[in-house]
Amino acid sequence: MNSETLLEVFRQNRDQYVSGALMSQKLNVSRTAIWKHIKKLEAAGYEFEASTKLGYRLLVEPDPIIGEQLRDRLTTVRFGKQLVCFEEVKSTQDLARTLAEEGAPEGTLVIAEKQTGGRGRMGRGWVSPQGKGIWMSMIMRPEVPIHCAPQLTLLTAVALCRSLKRITSLPIGIKWPNDLLVNGKKISGILLESAAEDERLKYIIAGIGISVNLTESDYPEELLSKATSLRIAGGHSFDRTVIINEFLKEWEQLYDLFQQEGFSSILSLWESLSVSIGKTVMLNTPQGELIGVPVGLEESGAIRVRREDGSEVAIFSAEMGEPIDRR
Repeated sequence: MNSETLLEVFRQNRDQYVSGALMSQKLNVSRTAIWKHIKKLEAAGYEFEASTKLGYRLLVEPDPIIGEQLRDRLTTVRFGKQLVCFEEVKSTQDLARTLAEEGAPEGTLVIAEKQTGGRGRMGRGWVSPQGKGIWMSMIMRPEVPIHCAPQLTLLTAVALCRSLKRITSLPIGIKWPNDLLVNGKKISGILLESAAEDERLKYIIAGIGISVNLTESDYPEELLSKATSLRIAGGHSFDRTVIINEFLKEWEQLYDLFQQEGFSSILSLWESLSVSIGKTVMLNTPQGELIGVPVGLEESGAIRVRREDGSEVAIFSAEMGEPIDRR
């Protein structure tokens, strides 16, 4: 017996409980074998409801990201047109970098159903379970000086935030520099890594992790107060292919605008989506902790912060905490 055979039994009894005795009889295997296959399916993104008296009921089947179907739905010119899909990888970021070094064109997109070594900013791990999120990296080859790289990080956050708000109607905002939050909890990770040559960017690998259909059980307990998913926040699951298409379309449009007109229009959009501007926050900088109020974004990508003594300082690198209630 394999897992697909077991799934057929559940599909034949859709929306009904199937007892362990019936499955054992139909498939001629032990109940222990049935349980092991159910656990294997759960790890692959299937969801079951268990009842001591009634057995198991199949609730959710994951929606696989199939390269051909995604490519057919894309409405972009370059972004995602060259698509590389994997069932499981250590990191899409590493694979995209290899492709970039081999000369892959701008817009080449690497997507995986599962990452075993996904990473976020500052080397942190990223929860990337099978079939429940969007784990992808894209190659960018902008014709801009190397000092503009931070602007592209902010641009990516704007594109993702605008597209997700449009699809989900959730109150999503950006915490500097590029964390997307809903109700104070993180729903995505953005990591841009660059390679330069003669003071110009050779390429940028933009890694994007979006927690789409994860449930509470997918997160370590210590992350539940800090992280969430679109499904948890919205109360229902979302079509990952729709999200990818809408995000890439928004991303490509803003990227082209940036290369034609500069960062000023992106800056205004970022400020309009910020959840931090005007609120007292703690920033953990390389020089130490700083309490202040972010008042705006600078062209460089730095956040301008008004300190408690009224002076202002530009912060280029820091971990920003949650707003501090000063009442």
